[in-house]
Amino acid sequence: MPTTGDVKPVDGPPLGDSQVQVYAVAPRANATPNEIVDGFLESMTSDDPKFETTRQYLTQRARGTWRPSAFTTVLAEAPNRSDRPLNDNDPGVTELAYTLTGEKVATVDGQSAYQPLAPIDYNETLHLVREDGPDGKEWRIDVVPDGLLLGQSDFRRLYRSVDKYYFATGRTGERPTLVADPVYLRSRTDPATRMDTVTQAVRRLLAGPTDWLRPVVRSGFPPGTALKKGVTSLPADDNNVLSVPLGKKADDVGQGTCRMMAAQILYTVRDLTSARIEEVHLQRSDDSKLCVLAANEAEEFASDGSSSGLDSQYFVDAKGHMERIPGSTRGGGTPEPVSGPFGSALRAGEIAVARDEQWAAAVSYDKTSLYTSSIVSDNELSAALVISRGKKEQDRLSAPSWDGRGDLWVADRDRGGPRLLRLVGGTGKPQEVEVPGLGDGRIEALRMSADGVRIALLVTQDGHTTLRIGRVERHGEGEEQQVSVVDLRQAAPQLTDVTAMSWSGRSRLVVVGREQGGVQQVRYVQTDGSAPASGALPGLNQVLSIAAADDEQLPLMAATLSDGIVKLSPGDNWQAVVKEGTALVYPG
Repeated sequence: MPTTGDVKPVDGPPLGDSQVQVYAVAPRANATPNEIVDGFLESMTSDDPKFETTRQYLTQRARGTWRPSAFTTVLAEAPNRSDRPLNDNDPGVTELAYTLTGEKVATVDGQSAYQPLAPIDYNETLHLVREDGPDGKEWRIDVVPDGLLLGQSDFRRLYRSVDKYYFATGRTGERPTLVADPVYLRSRTDPATRMDTVTQAVRRLLAGPTDWLRPVVRSGFPPGTALKKGVTSLPADDNNVLSVPLGKKADDVGQGTCRMMAAQILYTVRDLTSARIEEVHLQRSDDSKLCVLAANEAEEFASDGSSSGLDSQYFVDAKGHMERIPGSTRGGGTPEPVSGPFGSALRAGEIAVARDEQWAAAVSYDKTSLYTSSIVSDNELSAALVISRGKKEQDRLSAPSWDGRGDLWVADRDRGGPRLLRLVGGTGKPQEVEVPGLGDGRIEALRMSADGVRIALLVTQDGHTTLRIGRVERHGEGEEQQVSVVDLRQAAPQLTDVTAMSWSGRSRLVVVGREQGGVQQVRYVQTDGSAPASGALPGLNQVLSIAAADDEQLPLMAATLSDGIVKLSPGDNWQAVVKEGTALVYPG
C-alpha cells in the first residue's frame, strides 16, 4: 500500500468479478525442490486453464497420469509440507520425498458431491526426481496423488454450492415434484472443461443425480442426454431467456417430458445468474426449438408451495391452545385461536400443521398422546392415534411433522422400545419405519422435507445429540407401502450438540447448537453437511425451538425462554412477536 502521494479516484472492477484471483506461475529455471513443491501447491489454488501451468511442476510421465478433476480434498488450513532436505543441492541426490500434512475435513467426489468428515489427519507424499530439461537437470514431481488439495478458505473462494433438481419417485397419480440435489461447482470457469458456472450446472444435471439421492429420484432427460458438443457458455439474452442446445438423445422427446426437462434446468440455474431466468428454451441438435417453459409455468413442479401466498405461523399459547398468526410476514397479524378442539379443548405441548393448512397434529402437554384434527372447522376431539408408554416426559412423543404427501411422522422415544412412526394421510394406522443406520442412537426430533424423500433427525448417542439426514425409501402403495429411512449422514459435523432444527429451503436447514466447548449459536447448514460462509446468524439466547419456511424469503422464527416468540426478517435483527408462546411452527 502507498504511504505518500495524492489520493486519486480509480475505477472499480466490473460487478460480478470482484473475487480475488490467483494466477498460476510456471517454475523458474533451476528451481529448488522447495520451490517446486510450494509452486505446485499454490498453482492448484488458481484458475489455471486445463491445469497446463500446474502440470509443468510434474515430470513428463506424471503430467499424463495426474487427474486433478478426480476429486478434491479439503483441509482445515492450507497443506503443510515437511522441512527442506539438507542435501537437496548435492548433485548426487537424484530423488527426494516430501510429506504433505493437514487436517482433512471434507472431500468433493467425481460427481461434485460434498462429503463432510470428522477432522482426521491427512498424510500424503510427493516424490521428486531430477529430470532432463532445456536448462539441464530440473527437479520435478513424479509421484503425486490424484485430485486437488485445498485449504478451506481456498475451497470457499473457488467453489460454490449449486442445487440440481430431479423428480421424486413413488408418487403414482400425483404431480411431479422437484427435489434438490446439492453439488459444488467452480465459481467462475472450470479449469478442466472451460465451462462457466451455468454450463457446469446444466452438464452436471444431465449427468444424473448423485449416488446418495439416486434411489429416490428420476430425471426427465433421456439417458445419455448431453449438451451439444462444444458448448462452454450458456448466457441469457436481454429478455432473461436461456437457450440450451441439447444433443441427439433428446431430439424426439414429447412436449410433456420436455417441459419437465426445462423445469429441471430452470430451477437449477435460477440463482446462478445476476437476473433471474424468466424462460427456458430447449433446442434439438439441429438448433430447432424443442419446447419453451416460462418461470411461472414451472411453479407447478415446486415442492414447497412457495407461490401459494400462505405465510402463517402457528404456536401454542400460555394455556396450551393452538393459535395462528395470519399473514404476519407481510404486514403483520394478530394471533387468533384455530378452529376445532386444538384451539379450545386440548392442552397441547407440540404441534404440526399440514402443508395445505387444513389439518393439524398435536401432541398432548404431557407428550403421551398424538391427535389430528381440522383447524378450519369445528369438530370434536377424536381418539388418540398414538399413545406412548414412556415413563418420563422426555421419553415420550416428539413433535410431529407432515411431509409433502400428506403423511404424518412422529417419534416415540420410549426407552423400552423407541420407534419412528408414519401415519398415512395423517389418520391411518401408525406404521413403524425402519431406520437401519440408527444403531443404538435414539431419535429425539424430526422434520420432513417438503418433497417427502428426505428427513432431518436429531439423534442422541454417546451423550451427544447430532443432526442427521436420512433418505426416505418407499416400496408399494397406500396402506401397504413399506417405508424405511436409510443411509443416514451427518449434516452439521462441526456441532457436537444440536438442540433444534428446521428446514429452510430445498437443501438447507437452520440449526441451534454448540461446538465443542462453545456457546449456543444459530446457523444455516446444507443438507450435504457443508456450512455456507454466510451461515452464521445474529445471536439469540435460550432458544427452545426454531422454525423456518420452505420459502427462504419468509422470516426465521424462534421460541425462546426469555423473550417468547421472535422473528428474524431478511436483513433485519430479531424482533419480538408474542411474549408468551412455545412450539412455533410453519406448515410442514
